[in-house]
Amino acid sequence: MARIGRLWRHLWWDERASRRWLDDAAAERLRRRIEASETHHRGEIRLCVEASLPLGWLWPPPDDEAMAARVRERALAWFGRLRVWDTEDNAGVLIYVLLAERAIEIVADRGLAQRVPAQEWAAVLERLRASLRTAPPEAGLAAAVATVDGWLRRHYPALADRPNPNELPDGVVRV
Repeated sequence: MARIGRLWRHLWWDERASRRWLDDAAAERLRRRIEASETHHRGEIRLCVEASLPLGWLWPPPDDEAMAARVRERALAWFGRLRVWDTEDNAGVLIYVLLAERAIEIVADRGLAQRVPAQEWAAVLERLRASLRTAPPEAGLAAAVATVDGWLRRHYPALADRPNPNELPDGVVRV
């Protein structure tokens, strides 16, 4: 029965659900926060809020463990699709939310992933999950952006003698 409920959520929820969950004003404030943070480091931060998975990702109907793996795989797919991996310093980070599963993933490019211990990634992910259960979405996402911003400032600070172009769009992807 749980698998039928899961399938129904994915079939029913669409881009409008992601826009209701994170409205235009909140998405714009997050975009400005990311834009401001990227002036202080050489990394790139992207946010992606996806309402549901395409039907092909749901067949055969997965159990919870298989779904967790599919969510991670989908986050990696968005990481590639949004070209977060394609930054000069390999310092891109994707914060991905899948609404139909209430799932969150953070995918970091190899440069930053090697410099931040796995337990720190796990801790920020758990804080984000807890925040999204109790606070407005914008607050949790802003806190996650602030944490990632701190890591990027520490490991990839902007250099005075080198231009710091904005390599990727800063807007929140809501699909």
